[in-house]
Amino acid sequence: MPSQFTRLAERDRRPVSLTIDGTPAAALEGDTLLTAILTNRRRVRANEFDQGPRAGFCLMGACQDCWVLMTGGERVRACTTFVAEGMAVMTGIKP
Repeated sequence: MPSQFTRLAERDRRPVSLTIDGTPAAALEGDTLLTAILTNRRRVRANEFDQGPRAGFCLMGACQDCWVLMTGGERVRACTTFVAEGMAVMTGIKP
């Protein structure tokens, strides 16, 4: 399934490697996890009540809609967390 977003600009930033649900993914330095996930996938997570697709809502850290887990168990907002080299995030969604 194709990603939700396609990067149109700012392609000259340094590449960053990370994993999303154990699958290698690529982002650019300065991207948020939300950007990294949606440029590699169709959605950020599944709704905990009906498993419907979620892709973030407010995009500024206020709505609680983009929570994901780091492999160490830490829960973070994808819209306000910046990617780092080697970062591993778990959304709970199969690619």
